[in-house]
Amino acid sequence: MISLIIPVYNQAQKLIKTLASIAAQTYQDYEVIIINDGSRDQVDLVFSNYYKKLAAENKYLFISQTNQGAPAARNRGEREARGEYLFFCDADAVLKPEALEIILDALNRQPQASYAYSSFNWGRKLFKVGDFNPDKLKAGPCIHTMALIKRVDFPVEGWDVNIKKLQDWDLWLTMLEQGRVGVWIPQVLFTVAPGGTISSWLPRFAYKFLPFLKQVRKYNEAVKIIKAKHGLI
Repeated sequence: MISLIIPVYNQAQKLIKTLASIAAQTYQDYEVIIINDGSRDQVDLVFSNYYKKLAAENKYLFISQTNQGAPAARNRGEREARGEYLFFCDADAVLKPEALEIILDALNRQPQASYAYSSFNWGRKLFKVGDFNPDKLKAGPCIHTMALIKRVDFPVEGWDVNIKKLQDWDLWLTMLEQGRVGVWIPQVLFTVAPGGTISSWLPRFAYKFLPFLKQVRKYNEAVKIIKAKHGLI
């Protein structure tokens, strides 16, 4: 079974679209764990109204907690999960109907891999990602949070709650240090709505030629923190 863990903070309306895309999956052996991380947009009421229309009610678990940040919310979801596989899903993402089926098949075909990840769209922009490469991963963030992970290979320490930005990069580096590698699926399996976790995306040249921008400074600071943690400086 796949445990889909969705941290949500003030994204009630986007969450419903995410849940609808999950309900439409060709692969149906899953559970959905939603962690309401102190939202103020009545996400509990929005979900409750959606939940009443669901046929497979036992697939869903909704938990509310005080705002602690996405890493803590994901860790809470992982503790509640029952599946052999973990899929940390963003609350502003829409999965293609065959996404879970394809990503699970790809992971099972590569026994040496601990997780599988795909290309994706951010709005209309394509993030192709590319084959797993340890050196590329050490150089900078390149794999999205939304990968399918073997539960047995997920780090005991979970997501680092002290990392505020580029949390997915930190997780993949931690797993790499533990001998865990991934496998890339050369297909777009989901779309992320602008206005969420990577809403502040800038073209590559901006990070090289516009270091004075506030967004670029914050990004570079986050990169330094993670590289220092993993001994990459």
